[in-house]
Amino acid sequence: MASNNLPFHTLNTPHGPPSPSTTTFSLTPDHPTDIWRKPGPPLISTFNAPLIYKRLPLSNFQRARVTVSAQWNTLYDQGGLVFILPQEKGDGESGKWIKTGIEFYQGEAYVSTVTKDRWADWSLVETGIRVVGAGEGGVQEKEVTLEMERNVEEGTLWIYVIGEGGKRVPVREVTWVLSEGEEKEVWVGIYAAKPIKGEEGEELVVGFSGWELDLK
Repeated sequence: MASNNLPFHTLNTPHGPPSPSTTTFSLTPDHPTDIWRKPGPPLISTFNAPLIYKRLPLSNFQRARVTVSAQWNTLYDQGGLVFILPQEKGDGESGKWIKTGIEFYQGEAYVSTVTKDRWADWSLVETGIRVVGAGEGGVQEKEVTLEMERNVEEGTLWIYVIGEGGKRVPVREVTWVLSEGEEKEVWVGIYAAKPIKGEEGEELVVGFSGWELDLK
């Protein structure tokens, strides 16, 4: 079942939400922005990245997919899918969350996945990223298609990279996130972040296409 009847919501964005049937987006995050939580000292808790998302009961979620692209150029430039369980309505920072997308690290674009229960962890893989063009200064534009899906039999959430010919490459299983209670609210959508300032005049413009959200 599709989700075109559910409205989009926005957070930390200068514009209002798009129409419910929109499948193509663009986000230009300021700096420093991120979604991250790490124990100290010093403790780091950041939740100020721009988001476009839909709210639904956790029990209704089945699958989300999007293609994310940008000219990734500065350390920790990132963007992709988010899956957020807010602690209270409107409060994502103190809740639990997953983000997966492209992140720029050590001069390369990786598929990055971070899950946060109490604290965040982080994994990087090189798979499924495609070069789709080059901009000013020869910086390559790179993209990847990502998918989150409920495994009904196992009761877990799987994250996939969609490769050539639609092949799904599994990159992460999250075992706990779907056991938070059937009526728990979840925010499912897209995000972009720029934790570190780039060169003078440089901005990160993250494009999203082929957005899909399927409900049970």
